[in-house]
Amino acid sequence: MSQNLSTSVSQRFTALDIFRGMTVCFMIIVNTPGNGATTYWPLLHANWHGFTPTDLVFPSFLFAVGNALSFAMKKWDKMSQGQVVYSILKRTFLIFLAGYLMYWFPFFTFDGQSHLMLSPISHTRIMGVLQRIALCYGIVALMIYFFDKKITIRISIALLFIYWALLYFFGVQGAEYTRTGNAVLRLDSVLLGTSHLYTGEGFPFDPEGLLSTLSAIFNVVAGFAVGSFLQKKGLSFEAIARILLAACGLLFLAYCWNDFLPVNKKLWTSSYALLTVGLDCVLLSFVIFIVDFVKFTRGSYFFQVFGRNPLFIYLLAELGVTVMFLIPVGGESLYGWLYNHIFIHAGAYFGSFLFAIWWMLTCWVVGLLLDKKKIYIKL
Repeated sequence: MSQNLSTSVSQRFTALDIFRGMTVCFMIIVNTPGNGATTYWPLLHANWHGFTPTDLVFPSFLFAVGNALSFAMKKWDKMSQGQVVYSILKRTFLIFLAGYLMYWFPFFTFDGQSHLMLSPISHTRIMGVLQRIALCYGIVALMIYFFDKKITIRISIALLFIYWALLYFFGVQGAEYTRTGNAVLRLDSVLLGTSHLYTGEGFPFDPEGLLSTLSAIFNVVAGFAVGSFLQKKGLSFEAIARILLAACGLLFLAYCWNDFLPVNKKLWTSSYALLTVGLDCVLLSFVIFIVDFVKFTRGSYFFQVFGRNPLFIYLLAELGVTVMFLIPVGGESLYGWLYNHIFIHAGAYFGSFLFAIWWMLTCWVVGLLLDKKKIYIKL
């Protein structure tokens, strides 16, 4: 049972919007609990080695970036080489800059004498979620443009092994995959400086470091490969079955590799990249099956709203939280006041969860207004 390719492209875009929207929706939920100390475990990242549902969120967004690339590259045929390269580099720069400015925001602070002063760039985080998206998008887009699909896939696979080797040979001997002995931390500390790293782990370490970007490239390439495959084969049960078969293979390889290179989101180990791509293949296949074969679309518009302005809504969610932390209310931040005086009444854990749902829905309303006005903000 196949569908005409030309008529199914828009439908697959719908499935892609839903898949991407689900990712953005859950990114907001896991990033904005009312109280991090009372958060249900599935909404927390694995402490180090291991895997939780939350650890699938970010790689799913990268997978969706690659999937979208398989559609977007068609417009490159009408552009010169210079125009294509400029377009890719420009978008890479803008996304990276947006991520950097998000961490620098609100740009000003107060000194000990309550004098307004510019926040020091010397202590602003350089890498991050949007920065990783930018680098992975830029590298993969250039590979796709200058190489054919097979070569691009082979390069991404080779990078998984190269990254494994770099972790092993350049980490602290005997502690290659530990928090303080890994090569990611050592490289970032040298190239970026510890003052420019994420400190949420209790010490300077960036889970979106430079070196671990090598394995994250595989997630984008895999998304591109799946999107290209669907466009070539059309929507059919056979195509979905082949994607699911590939997913089983990836999950099996990830399970085997885990014995030698543990699944670890914060290091974005090669086994973690295989695991998340396998799971994303299953999830995307499920969404396509429900939308395009079962024709069940009730409630899908909710996720499409997120999927049509994903980067803008993510930025809105993150900056909005920063603003709430900056607004003082009764001796605490607005963020804390909302949780401690409103949501806490639902219970410590459930209240924290409701806070995240409330903020996600608030961002969704903004996305809804943009969609109704046909405003799509693309970096």
